[in-house]
Amino acid sequence: MDSQGLVFNSVSFLFCFLPAALLLYYIVPGRVKNAVLLLESIVFYCWGGVRFLPLIMILVAVNYLFGLLLPRLRGKAMRRICLIVPVVVSAAALVFFKYTNFLIDTINQIASANLSELDFLDLLPLGISYYVFKLISYMADVYTGKTEPERNPVTFAAYVLLFPQIMIGPIVKYRDLAPALHTYKKRYTLDQIQAGAEMFVFGLAKKVLLADSIGALWTDLLATDIGLANVSTPLAWMGIIAYSLQLYFDFAGYSEMSNGLSKMMGFDCPVNFDLPYISTSITEFWRRWHISLSSWFRDYVYIPLGGNRLGLPRQLLNMLVVWALTGIWHGANWNFICWGLYYFVLLTIEKTFLLKYLKKGHIWPRIYTLFFVVLGWGIFTANLPGAPLPLLMRKLFVPSGGISPVYYLRNYGVLLILGAVCSTALPGKVWQWAQKHTVVRLILVGVTMLLSVAFVVASTNNTPLYANF
Repeated sequence: MDSQGLVFNSVSFLFCFLPAALLLYYIVPGRVKNAVLLLESIVFYCWGGVRFLPLIMILVAVNYLFGLLLPRLRGKAMRRICLIVPVVVSAAALVFFKYTNFLIDTINQIASANLSELDFLDLLPLGISYYVFKLISYMADVYTGKTEPERNPVTFAAYVLLFPQIMIGPIVKYRDLAPALHTYKKRYTLDQIQAGAEMFVFGLAKKVLLADSIGALWTDLLATDIGLANVSTPLAWMGIIAYSLQLYFDFAGYSEMSNGLSKMMGFDCPVNFDLPYISTSITEFWRRWHISLSSWFRDYVYIPLGGNRLGLPRQLLNMLVVWALTGIWHGANWNFICWGLYYFVLLTIEKTFLLKYLKKGHIWPRIYTLFFVVLGWGIFTANLPGAPLPLLMRKLFVPSGGISPVYYLRNYGVLLILGAVCSTALPGKVWQWAQKHTVVRLILVGVTMLLSVAFVVASTNNTPLYANF
C-alpha cells in the first residue's frame, strides 16, 4: 500500500493546509510562485513522513539533467542512450518498490523456494505510479521534440511534485502545464478560481457523500461477521454493483478535486473521467475511464510499438502488451494482470467484429458494456480479503440462497439509485442550468459544501482507493 499522505477529504487538509497554501501562493510575486508551489508540494508529500523524499528528488534530478543533455546530442545512438538511461532508472524504481515482493512471492510459489520478502517494501512511496509516468512522458516528449527541456530545476520539480496530482494523478504531461508554469503575471483569474473551487466541492461530494457511503455496502458483505460465502446471489450482485459505483465516484471525485485545485492555481488540466458508465462499448468505456492513463499508454507504448499501422496481427500484439502493462500498473497481484488481459480479450472481440454491431444498437450495447465492466470489477477486487474470485464468480453465476438483499436495499437502495443517476449526464445538465441562475448556483454549491464538510468531520478520512495502485 502507499505511504499515508495528506488526503483531500480530511480536516487537516481542508482547514489547515489548503487555506494556508492558497493564501501564500496568491500573495507571493509571480516569479516566486513556482518556488512556493514546490515548497508546499514537498510539505504535502512529507506529511506522512520524509522517508521517500530522497527517492523522488533523485529521480527529479536525473530526469532534469538528462532532459537538458538530450537536445545537445546529435548522434542517434547517443540520443537514444540519453533517453533510455533516465527512463530505465525511473521504471526500475517503480518496479523495485512496487513489484519486488510480488516477484519473490511468485518465485516461492512456482519453485517451492523460501525467499524472504523485504519488509521495508510493504510501504509504497506515495504517488510513485503516477510521478514515474510523468517523468517518462517528459523524457519521451523532449526526445521527440514535442517539448523543450525545462531549464529551471525549481519549475521542473514543481511540475513533478505538484501537490494536487502527486497522490493519484491525473497523469498530466509537462507540455500541458508548461505554459502556465512559465506565466508569471496573471497566471489565474477570479473566474478560474471560482470554477476551480466549484469543481473541488463537487469532487469532494462524489468522494465523501457517494463513494464512501455506497462503498460501505461492499465492505459490510466482506466483513468477517457476514462473509461473501453467506450472501445470496442477488445480494452478491448488489454488492459488486455498489463496489463499481464506489470505485467510480472515489476516483472520479478525487480527480475532479485535483483538477479543481490545479485550476484555482492557474493550471487547466484535461478531464480524467467522462461519464464512463453510459458507454455503448468497452472501447468507448476506455475512452471515458481514467483518460490520462489510457492516453499515456496510447502515446508512449501503443503508438511507438506501431499502433494499428502494421496490420491486424501486430495491432493485436500491441494491444496485448498495453493491456498486460495496464493490469500490472494497477497492482502487484495476479488478479490485476488477469483484469488487464480480460479487457484485452473484450477489446479484441470488439475490434475484430463486434464493434460495428454495437454502433447500430441503442439499449443493448449499454447493458452489454455495464455487464462486462461490473464483472471486470469483480476480477479487479479479487485481491481484497474475503473476496476470492472463484467464490465471487460462483455467487454471481450459480443461483444460491443466503442472506437476503431486502435489509440492504432498505439501507442502501436510495444511495444506489442516487449513484446510478449521478453516473449519467443528468447532474451535468442541472449544473448547466444552475450556472445561469446565480442564486440557485450559490445555494447548490453551498449546500453541497456544507454536507460534504459535515461528512468529512464525521468520517475517518478514507484514503482514495486508487492511492493503493
